[in-house]
Amino acid sequence: MSRILRKRTALLALPTAALLALMPTTASAYPDPGRVTGSVVTHDPSMIRTPSGQYLLYATGGGISGKTSTDRVAFAAGADAFSSRPGWWRTYSSVPEAWAPDISYHGGTYLMYYSVSKFGSNTSAIGLAGSTTGRPGSWTDYGTVYTSSSSSDYNAIDPNLFVDDDGTWWLSFGSWWTGIKMIQINPSTGKQLSSHTTRYSLASRPTGTKAVEAPFVVKRNGYYYLFASYDTCCAGTGSTYKVKVGRATGVTGPYRDRNGVAMTNNGGTPVLESHGSVIGPGGQSIMNDVDGDLIVYHYYDGNDNGTPKLGINLLDWSSGWPVAY
Repeated sequence: MSRILRKRTALLALPTAALLALMPTTASAYPDPGRVTGSVVTHDPSMIRTPSGQYLLYATGGGISGKTSTDRVAFAAGADAFSSRPGWWRTYSSVPEAWAPDISYHGGTYLMYYSVSKFGSNTSAIGLAGSTTGRPGSWTDYGTVYTSSSSSDYNAIDPNLFVDDDGTWWLSFGSWWTGIKMIQINPSTGKQLSSHTTRYSLASRPTGTKAVEAPFVVKRNGYYYLFASYDTCCAGTGSTYKVKVGRATGVTGPYRDRNGVAMTNNGGTPVLESHGSVIGPGGQSIMNDVDGDLIVYHYYDGNDNGTPKLGINLLDWSSGWPVAY
């Protein structure tokens, strides 16, 4: 039995009170990433498992960089999602390249939401693409879903699609400015529902730094959970990124942390923070696999000059809050 599976078995045998006691309170309490090999340099990863058992991972960079794995340990670099980059990207980025993809599978089609933006700017756009196989080079771009401009108080990046139990589609997104937002999506188009155009606020930091981004929503045990990355990414060993979570009884919130503090008021229960050579973990996505829920993220390797690396850990929900191990 692997180290992770042995630890998971031991955790599940503990009563809830004991699990709560194990929730991280200091940096040393956070787990190291699970073992991954091969092409592990990555940023803002999103991963899915195909019916054949292959893992497809997409991440920030280029025409959305792709990787594959057969065992969730050894990863091989592949081609970009797009064989040629859509022309509209240049409206939002002079490079141009795409960030923070979000891959999911619905009704025979793989969907990928992604961001195009100039770093540090909120002149940004969320795009959408589809594929019948999900493989690099197979994606058809469907254009923009939602945009922001220099006059907006939000930033249209870091999208995440959530499909509720009743079949309602929601897209969370955002970074800095006034924080994390959510809109309702039309399942037939993958774009905003024209009959419901409310933009909800899910998380923000009204005082001090505005640094919250990269939302990801899941529903577990009757609660909606909002994961987000806090503080500063993209600075190598100087990065201060960390992952926090809140939960709510409704998809649009209000999301509160374990202490009852609203995520719209700087709240958030820690899930992963810097520890040892694992610096600035964040850019996370949550994936349900055959052995449980995974948190898939990047971190900056303090033993490798701050190179961004792929991190994967299992999550335990026994306490009512996600605990990485």
